[in-house]
Amino acid sequence: MSSILKNYFIKQKMMRTVIISLLPLILASIYFFGWRSLLLLLIVTLGGVITEGLYEKKQGKKISEAIFVTCILYVLTLPPGTPFWIAVVGIVFGVFFAKEVFGGFGKNLFNPALVARAFIYISFPEPLTIRWYQPAVGFPGGFTKYLTESIDAVAQSTPMLKFREAGVTEPISNLLLGKVSGSLGETCAVLIIIAGIYLIYKKVASWHIMAAVFVGFMVANTGLYLLGSPSIPDPLFGLLSGGFLFGMVFMATDPISAPKTKEGKWIYGILIGIVTVIIRGYALFAGGMMFAILIGNTFAPLIDEGVKYYKTSRKNKRKEVTA
Repeated sequence: MSSILKNYFIKQKMMRTVIISLLPLILASIYFFGWRSLLLLLIVTLGGVITEGLYEKKQGKKISEAIFVTCILYVLTLPPGTPFWIAVVGIVFGVFFAKEVFGGFGKNLFNPALVARAFIYISFPEPLTIRWYQPAVGFPGGFTKYLTESIDAVAQSTPMLKFREAGVTEPISNLLLGKVSGSLGETCAVLIIIAGIYLIYKKVASWHIMAAVFVGFMVANTGLYLLGSPSIPDPLFGLLSGGFLFGMVFMATDPISAPKTKEGKWIYGILIGIVTVIIRGYALFAGGMMFAILIGNTFAPLIDEGVKYYKTSRKNKRKEVTA
């Protein structure tokens, strides 16, 4: 196995650290929703590796280990019952059009996992927005199931959908421990927070971006909530639901598609947090985090250029004053 990785893959220590942080979420997805989640992950990973491998082979390059991170992140944002063929179509589209056409690893403007998710979300809305499954509870949970029972009523679906349809909020304890329906890796807030702390400790993910996303979200959500907007839930519920924490920790901090300057990271993160609240409250989409990050990706290069231009202008003005 080690010789195969050495011959065909670019060794990327940072990506291996991210994979380690995701392992508890993969196990949690099996516990909450059954073994189908692991099978879905294996099939999608095979599709992603083949897609990147075929392209990189023509360029005379090796496959990046980042493809494993992309596939894991993508799968963990999917509903448990996502048809295999739809999931594969998504990863092929995301890897090719969001990564390879830009020149491969390190050159992509958008996060490939999010592009893949957005593509199938728009193209196949029914399995991505309507079909949800009950989370398993107790021991051994989903470890004895292929897939948990499906949910038929909207009143029993994901926390954000229940709030939008009936104004009902899930108990905070359920959101923290993952006792809610939702995407495979986005339901257990405690595990996501632990993963975020681990990535910050390993200096793999930017705490500036995480903090900025948090600040932008809390300020916008709290402000609109206090103003009495009926479509905005209380800040703590909003923070722990809708895949917000997962996006904040794993997606927004993608070092390739995020700004590189410290000031740019703060602007970028705050933008994502605010846009998430706006989309959740006033658009058709219950989540919002996915589209907010893609919007942030769009402006990331411009934000960096703006920060550099501002710093250069300030520096030139100081020189003129002292001259």
